[in-house]
Amino acid sequence: MRKIKLFIALSLDGYIAGPGDDLSFLSRFEGEDFGHAEFSETIDTYIVGRRTYDVVMQIAGNFSAVHQYEHCYVVTRHELPDQDGVFYQGDVVELARQLKAQPGKDIYCDGGAQIIKALMQEGLVDEFTMFVMPVFLGEGIRLFPGGIPETELELLGIQSYGNGAVKLKYQLKSLSTGSGMN
Repeated sequence: MRKIKLFIALSLDGYIAGPGDDLSFLSRFEGEDFGHAEFSETIDTYIVGRRTYDVVMQIAGNFSAVHQYEHCYVVTRHELPDQDGVFYQGDVVELARQLKAQPGKDIYCDGGAQIIKALMQEGLVDEFTMFVMPVFLGEGIRLFPGGIPETELELLGIQSYGNGAVKLKYQLKSLSTGSGMN
């Protein structure tokens, strides 16, 4: 069965964005791949929330992930014109279950926090690769908001970077141990 994987950066105090969905703290770390290219080789499906999608569109002017993966789902509650099947208005938990049951590579969930929470409440996230950035934001959007059930994880690896970031890779305790740090 396919895995749903997180691959996400957060501040030392647990925020994935500052107030107003501000991602500017990440610009200090541009130029470092953090293993994203290797990770992307294991993925053919991408799930992201509409707010994250909108913020990246404002910053970059395009959303390359839409074209990088074979299947892309921007989860939204709003009715939007179809753009090559990108916008998904249904239940993200049901979508995740359907995708995991289909053949293919793994599934990358890039947030936002409410989508991650919904998937974790149902035990659907299999692997967590988190980059703890050496910065405190003080407020903003927490990666793991309240309401997530107790979930036991197994550490797969730790890697530090010269810029002070630290990569932590975990999987659900119930999964067999993988090897290496993707």
